[in-house]
Amino acid sequence: MTAMIDAAPVSLDGASTDPVVRQVVRSRLIAITDQMRLALQSVSGSPTVTEASDFFTGIYLPDGAFVTMGHQVTFEAPPVGSLIRHLLAKGVKLQDGDRIIGNDPFVGALHQNDVQMCAPLVVDGELLGWAGVMAHETDLGGMDFASWSPKATEVWQEGLRIPAVKLVDGGELREDVLDMILTASRLPAQVGLDIRAFIATLNVAADRLTELSRRYGKPTVLSVMHAMVDDAEALVRERLRELPDGVVHTRDFLEHDGHENILYVVDCVLTKRGDSLHFDFSGSSGQAQGFVNCSRAGLAGGVAGAVIPTLGFGIPWNEGMLRPVEISAPDGLVCTAVPPAPVGSATVEAVWTVSNVVSAALNRLLLASPKYAHRAQAVNSGTMATFNLSGRDRHGKVFGLHLMDPLAGGFGAFSDHDGQNAAGPINAPCPSIADVEVNEQKNPLFYHYRRLAPDTGGAGRRRGGLGAEVGLTVSVPQAEALVMTHGAEVPNSAGIGGGLPGGLIHQRFRRSGEESVNLGPKPGSFPITPDDLFEVTWQGGGGLGDPLDRDPADVLADVRYGVVGAVAALETYGVVLTDDGVDETATAAARRGIRAARLGVDPATLTDPAPVTDDPTIDGVKLADRLVAVRDADGQWEVRTLDGAVLSHGSTRWREGAHRFAMTLPPAVGDELHSDLAITGWACPRTGALLAVDVHLRSEDPFHDLDLDVTSLEGDAR
Repeated sequence: MTAMIDAAPVSLDGASTDPVVRQVVRSRLIAITDQMRLALQSVSGSPTVTEASDFFTGIYLPDGAFVTMGHQVTFEAPPVGSLIRHLLAKGVKLQDGDRIIGNDPFVGALHQNDVQMCAPLVVDGELLGWAGVMAHETDLGGMDFASWSPKATEVWQEGLRIPAVKLVDGGELREDVLDMILTASRLPAQVGLDIRAFIATLNVAADRLTELSRRYGKPTVLSVMHAMVDDAEALVRERLRELPDGVVHTRDFLEHDGHENILYVVDCVLTKRGDSLHFDFSGSSGQAQGFVNCSRAGLAGGVAGAVIPTLGFGIPWNEGMLRPVEISAPDGLVCTAVPPAPVGSATVEAVWTVSNVVSAALNRLLLASPKYAHRAQAVNSGTMATFNLSGRDRHGKVFGLHLMDPLAGGFGAFSDHDGQNAAGPINAPCPSIADVEVNEQKNPLFYHYRRLAPDTGGAGRRRGGLGAEVGLTVSVPQAEALVMTHGAEVPNSAGIGGGLPGGLIHQRFRRSGEESVNLGPKPGSFPITPDDLFEVTWQGGGGLGDPLDRDPADVLADVRYGVVGAVAALETYGVVLTDDGVDETATAAARRGIRAARLGVDPATLTDPAPVTDDPTIDGVKLADRLVAVRDADGQWEVRTLDGAVLSHGSTRWREGAHRFAMTLPPAVGDELHSDLAITGWACPRTGALLAVDVHLRSEDPFHDLDLDVTSLEGDAR
């Protein structure tokens, strides 16, 4: 694996076994990764890097496995490893001081805007490993500014593709290669500064690793790097063995490929056995004619983007976490597109949707585990609505903006607390966005408002966090806006255990003297002047549990804080408010009426449901708020509701016995639902308590999402 490097591999002979030394080296490797981050943000002039932290830094083993990563974008760890493995497979001749640049999605990047660089870390003539860095660049050419090209039909119409090229050769910058890259961009100064920031970042890694190796020895440093990955693998496998075995089926959708409003399916079948996970995406739609696809590298990034933060609590984040993971999917799907398919918007379309379904599947397993049920969560901020702006500023210079504010979507609800407002997606564990003043100072942009959007959090016993919203215009005579998203007609922030999904994306535009118009998911490019107003509301997080189980006092507090509107309080949560607070008698009657309507029965005949409890001593194994797997009198497993209704026998396919009903979502969530979608609710046949909400193709019945191996529940039974 190292024959192409003009350096001998480091031997592990003589590595220190002193646990104190090894812990010091481990901590220094993590610190070096953070020093790489500081170098990148100190040199870069791009707000995407300096303010929004849309980047990755990490250290890799000689074979391309990542040992450390920052807490920025979890999508981006595997792609740099793919670039390294591409170099290894090609046998490219490299030496100390080389810096390799790439961005080809069919080699390893997520999309063309994600420029990546790597460097072999050679210490005293021996290869220790690699350093990697990656960040989103605002423009790398293509038929539209920002290299997002809604009308593209081929990858060649999108941004410049760089497979894997030496930018620095033995310590000498190749100005000819840099000029070639910058000539393709509409923002050469910004991109050029970022590329130099990449070089500085890799230089910091090389210098620090050399210092560390000379102090503690190269064998010790490399041995610790291997141990970090092995330890993470052992820990995540141990955690997986504590989760039930079985099959979980989840699905999400993205609408409009830039040409037609076709609905694309991202289908995930997760099979969990012992200490391994197998994700099968074979049921997904074929690749699109437009730019919403992702390559196989994007699929791997999307899976990692959900696996790492969902299962990685208390575990070092590195390649070891992904060793138990296997991914299956044929070529030519919307999530495994092959050339010449366009993939320019992969990160915010197919890759993002992959993370949604992986997150939803893993959290169903967590919810069915008594030990980890408190960590189970609905889907976070299921999409990122893209807004780019270009033109000439007041000095006549070309400017370009990739707005990162859409990271302020809502966090999904947890089983023991509400989701945080504007907390971002799962793939950005430490999200940040620029201050309004910073964006207005750097670009001719003017905010009418930036605020939380009421009723965007998915309703539930635990409520999803609110998404934010903005109203924008420009402070120059005219500029060009590029607007696109999915989730304007699909509620991607799915709820769990009866929780409702978070609200849809709402994109509106109003020209001076005219009515505001709904832009839909993919309006593309259009001019904007200071007399115009662009408005967008982002998705909130999904809810958890039946909204009618939410404490009325919490609903009252939500209304008083402006989080939930009075109409939603009554119609969605069934809470009747007065000037003095909650009318408990009227609330009980309203909630009974809503449950009766689910079943189509007279409210007077309905029994009130048992209260939801977090008591760990409950008989059986809780699969969700109101679903429990228990043994019957003959010792066979069955699924019952908290109210005693038996829904399935011998399996966890509980929809067999639940009451199915057609459902509509609250206006803030589903008022512009795609015509190919339908909503089905599932309720307890005795009480009408909500058990699940399915968003599915109108032409197909909902499927069973949970088919656990009941024998694996043995150790969890109380």
